[in-house]
Amino acid sequence: MKLAQLLHNPGAGDEEHGKEDLIAVIKANGFECRYSSTKKNILKNLDTEIDFLVVAGGDGTLRSVAKELVERKIIEKIWPIGLLPLGTANNIAKSLEIEGKTEDLIRAWHREKFKNFDIGKIHDFDDAHFFLESFGFGVFPYLMMQMKKLGKEKIEDPNEKIKAALQVLHEIILSYDAKDCELNIDGRDHSGKYLLAEIMNTKSIGPNLFLAPQADPGDGLFNVIVIPEADREKFASYVMSKINDKEEDYNFLEVKGKKVTICWDGTHVHVDDEVVKLKKKKEIKVELKENLFRFLVP
Repeated sequence: MKLAQLLHNPGAGDEEHGKEDLIAVIKANGFECRYSSTKKNILKNLDTEIDFLVVAGGDGTLRSVAKELVERKIIEKIWPIGLLPLGTANNIAKSLEIEGKTEDLIRAWHREKFKNFDIGKIHDFDDAHFFLESFGFGVFPYLMMQMKKLGKEKIEDPNEKIKAALQVLHEIILSYDAKDCELNIDGRDHSGKYLLAEIMNTKSIGPNLFLAPQADPGDGLFNVIVIPEADREKFASYVMSKINDKEEDYNFLEVKGKKVTICWDGTHVHVDDEVVKLKKKKEIKVELKENLFRFLVP
């Protein structure tokens, strides 16, 4: 495994993670390296000679690459992915336990240790066909809209941005009205009135909310998290612990499954880090697709 195709978001990370520096450190650790910016046609120049892909960026960058891979009409080869997390939250990297110095992560690729990664397939949903992290209703899409409305999504420092998101989320949790949710998981009814309903594939979402700390994105199961009115204070307390840098452990209502049908009494849903406004209330079907990606892990 020698030839890497570097897919790089030029806007992610700091000056030490620019194009030339990343190419240099990859080559210095014994790999050949080709380069593509994720701002262009990502997969245009890929060929079967490439041994693996390197994605340098955050969760959004990885989703852009995954979208092109998923939607390729002809899949000649499934490439392993070496992930260099340079984003704000890096929820996917954290779920795969890909953390540490860039050079250490690159050096570890020689071990050829792999981890499979599932995705969520969204049926009959024109705005998005799949998700990597999570799909859900309630306070989280509302948080994303409030961050944009307040201009806080433009904060450049990752730690400050996460802290700002947590503060906004805490305010939302205390005032958000729980909504009716029709929820069916693998043929069993789990309907109720919730502040949040998240179909999760990763351990955390958004500003590093570890709602499903035991989730494994390669185990063939979703971790569906619901937070009822009765857990409002518990949820607020969890977020406050993160604001205070204490990261206390909390367990929320969780059901595992492969096929989920959900209908929420509201107009907005999020697909990973994108908010979608529904034209009308509708039932949405989500199905887990196993092992669509394979990551190099330390």
